[in-house]
Amino acid sequence: MSSMTIERIGQDIRLPRGTSAESEAQAELSALLKQPLTADHAVRVALLNNRGLRASLAELGVAEADLVQAGRMSNPSFSFGRMSGGGETEIERSVMFDLVGLVTIPLRRDIEGRRFESAKLVAATEAVRTAADTRKAWFNAVAAAQSARYAEQVREAAQASAELATRMAKVGNLSALDQAREQAFSAEATTQLARARHNATAAREQLARLMGVWGENIAFQLPDRLPDLPSAPREPGNIESLAMQQRLDVQLAKLGTEATARALGLSKATGFVNVLEAGYVNSSKSGEPRENGYEIELALPLFDWGGARVAKAQALYMQSVHRTAETAISARSQVREAYSAYRTSYDVAKHYRDEIVPLRKKISEETLLRYNGMLMSVFELLADARAQINGVNAAIEAQRDYWIADTDLQAAINGTGGATVRMAGGASDAAAAPAH
Repeated sequence: MSSMTIERIGQDIRLPRGTSAESEAQAELSALLKQPLTADHAVRVALLNNRGLRASLAELGVAEADLVQAGRMSNPSFSFGRMSGGGETEIERSVMFDLVGLVTIPLRRDIEGRRFESAKLVAATEAVRTAADTRKAWFNAVAAAQSARYAEQVREAAQASAELATRMAKVGNLSALDQAREQAFSAEATTQLARARHNATAAREQLARLMGVWGENIAFQLPDRLPDLPSAPREPGNIESLAMQQRLDVQLAKLGTEATARALGLSKATGFVNVLEAGYVNSSKSGEPRENGYEIELALPLFDWGGARVAKAQALYMQSVHRTAETAISARSQVREAYSAYRTSYDVAKHYRDEIVPLRKKISEETLLRYNGMLMSVFELLADARAQINGVNAAIEAQRDYWIADTDLQAAINGTGGATVRMAGGASDAAAAPAH
């Protein structure tokens, strides 16, 4: 299973067994949480410490036990009988073995082997899903903290503007209407900061839950800003065929169909005779020599010829075939949708980085020049600064959306499909204070 996760998320996964292995995992966990937490480090912590994931991995032990059990012959049955009367005593002893179970051991072991492989795929799927969710939570947490810091700067600027407006109104240089507008913006900036701080806390707690940390470990440190965009987006290439090879849900569906086919073979093999036992019999009577022999027990198919079991197995097989085809069709569609979201998110984030943010910066510089030349008032300067708020927030959101779309694309190719993405419009322009 580790090879599956390494191939898809670049990290192995293992279930610590024993005190020494658990100690090693805790040491690695502590070392990761003491340094600034990157997205890869967050994923590693989740793979080591997420309790839900570890519970899923424990299912492998159950599947492995079933596999071992399938390779073992059923225990023989022993019977003992004692009859006495007329001064005589008769004792009968027998040992019986399940011959059908012995003959079908290879087939049953093959079926359980496929179920064990399915369990490994399910565990790997859960690991890949946990890694994707953790990576997206990390991007959300970093972006939310970045937005909260910016909201704090906006609030400070709004408070300064409101204080200046109050002073100017006292000396008669500002109307009551304009003063009220500045105070309203300051009050709105305060509420926006409160919301931004809560959003940052909620995003951080979501990340903490996925990493499974608590106590002193929740004091992990996140970077101040999101990673930069790559120089160029990923080209689509053969992502559909790659998804057919890599998708864990597709592989799981195929394996389920094969296991159902093998189970159909077992149903046919035991449809006519499903109980056949043979064994050694020993009988002794008082005053007579001991008698030895054998006994065969066969269930006669008088009422149940196994046809219903075979028909049920055939119906289950066809059901599995159709579900496998549906899974493959959905996987192809999901990977196309995920790439569309990925490419659109990249183009939008790049547009903000290369066009909108530089233009906003140029407008701000030109406004400052006019203010320094006494060609506009301080409130016009502040109004322009407020107009940049939405642009900055939208740029942060666009950069966050790109990295989340990138994670969803990887999940659509390697895991069980990325989330359905709806491209929301940018933040609407706030009502800037009117020019004075």
